[in-house]
Amino acid sequence: MKIILIGPPGAGKGTQAKRLIERLSIPQISTGDMFRAAVAKGTQMGHRAKEYMDKGELIPDDVVIGVVKERLGSPDCNNGFILDGFPRTSDQAKALDKILGDMESHLDHVVVIEVPDNDLIERLTGRRTCRQCGYMHHIKFDVPKKDGICDKCGGELYQRDDDKEQTIRERLKTYHSQTAPLVAYYSDQGIVRKIEGKGSMTDVEDAIAIAIGFE
Repeated sequence: MKIILIGPPGAGKGTQAKRLIERLSIPQISTGDMFRAAVAKGTQMGHRAKEYMDKGELIPDDVVIGVVKERLGSPDCNNGFILDGFPRTSDQAKALDKILGDMESHLDHVVVIEVPDNDLIERLTGRRTCRQCGYMHHIKFDVPKKDGICDKCGGELYQRDDDKEQTIRERLKTYHSQTAPLVAYYSDQGIVRKIEGKGSMTDVEDAIAIAIGFE
């Protein structure tokens, strides 16, 4: 089964990806993982990607697409995969269709986890991270026994910069602007599965399983 998993920051996409891996026994492929693997293997595209990564520059589409093509040709993808972080644009989606077409394959599902922005902002701005052990509390859903102190190790809790409201709103704005054209593109193909992401992780997992026909 070949799946693209899409979801905004804070929607629980990472957790659902892990659960899908266990259910379907297929690899999760993220953009970062693909680049690191290509660089480590010393592939042609890996060398090209490394040049941009070393300079701290954005990797151009032709290199990104080349790395994806290399990765999807690996034996562990024969039975399917979960793509996370690619494609990000309609042009990349078209390139992915061509890659799969050349492999005489196609996407089965594009799973979109939907959560209202206000709920996401509440989830993310409420997180408090321990400076010492990294454990994450929440001021509403996992309240520490002592204000500002981690239950696990007694370390100081703080709010990360990327958990502040203005940062989150900017991230959500970027997500929506990138995602809308993708969802429209795949909706035309009839493979978009929209999932209500406000419930428990288990509820969301079960909804995804039903949507992709794997109960």
